[in-house]
Amino acid sequence: MDEAKSNSILVVDDDILCIMILKEILRPEYTFYAARNGRNAIKIAEKKLPDVILLDISMPEIDGYAVFAALKDSEKTRDIPVIFISGHSDAENEEKALFFGASDYIKKPFNSEIVKLRVQNQIKVKKQKFLLLEKKLAEMSSRIKIEFLSRMNNEMLTHMNTIMGMTHMLKMSDSSDDTKEYLEEIDVASRHLLRLINDLLDVSGKRDNAFIIANSVFNFNNMFREILKKIGRDVTQKRQTLNFDIDPSIPMFLYGDEKRFSKVIANLLTNASKFTPENGEIHFSAYVLSKDSETITLQIEITDNGIGIPKEKQNDIFNVFELVDGSVTSEYGGVGLGLSISKHFVEMMGGKIWVDSELDKGSKFAFTCKLHKNPPSVTGNL
Repeated sequence: MDEAKSNSILVVDDDILCIMILKEILRPEYTFYAARNGRNAIKIAEKKLPDVILLDISMPEIDGYAVFAALKDSEKTRDIPVIFISGHSDAENEEKALFFGASDYIKKPFNSEIVKLRVQNQIKVKKQKFLLLEKKLAEMSSRIKIEFLSRMNNEMLTHMNTIMGMTHMLKMSDSSDDTKEYLEEIDVASRHLLRLINDLLDVSGKRDNAFIIANSVFNFNNMFREILKKIGRDVTQKRQTLNFDIDPSIPMFLYGDEKRFSKVIANLLTNASKFTPENGEIHFSAYVLSKDSETITLQIEITDNGIGIPKEKQNDIFNVFELVDGSVTSEYGGVGLGLSISKHFVEMMGGKIWVDSELDKGSKFAFTCKLHKNPPSVTGNL
């Protein structure tokens, strides 16, 4: 069936000649149904659900008004637009039909162009209403999801922080070596679960377009110290060496989305530690790529001597839930969210992210980020 005939028309008239005329006018463009009395019209309408109904007013047994009332009373057919057709040409009948709730009114004898245009108009109106309803439902669904995620965020993070806090307190108390070992396992698992919760919430927000850039003035040096605090335990436990090289020309104060900027750096450093063996090395560098009177573009690089990534997988790892292979999940943990989130954040901040890696030799992840220079009232260099 071609695109035009995806729309259908039901004509209801006791006069077979009128049905034949309308069939001749409409059938080339629409799937055509016909009924010669009200009862059959209601049955056909409920079964076929036509896009438009052309309904004669004057019919024996059940007139058009009674059929119209029955159609509007049914949940199946109430939204189908109905055009009354009538041989009465006086304005009073047309006014009565429209007052009764008809979508339009067509007079006999039929003008083929008017019939076509009025049917087309009703189909357009119906489609517009459907699209508007779809949009409203999508917006409502998005609001519900965002509200749900916001509440879940608070609930999950509150309980996870409680578990981690109590675990830390127990580790500091006088406990046996076995107990401390168990508590350490709980602590490690809790931190991994906390990262996973945050990643899942980030991905959900990404899919619902819930992210809005939240720019503010931040201290680059302080931000980096906070990141080191977060990932320092993982690095220390694996006895890894973390070196960093920060370009002294980077302003101390910058204006941008500190939360997402730091999230990308933390994600990449966490991955570097995770996929680098014990006693391995990780190097962080940040330098000015370009600048003008108002903005500054930084390039961040994280290099490790870990397991590396095959060339054929390097483009795919930035996709959601994409890992190098299935064994990575069981050996190193994670579900493949961090890099997808990082890519999205970087692109939101006007930058790009990429990887250069060699299997069994290590990886270098790099990204750029465009930030604004500090306001004139705040000065200083790192």
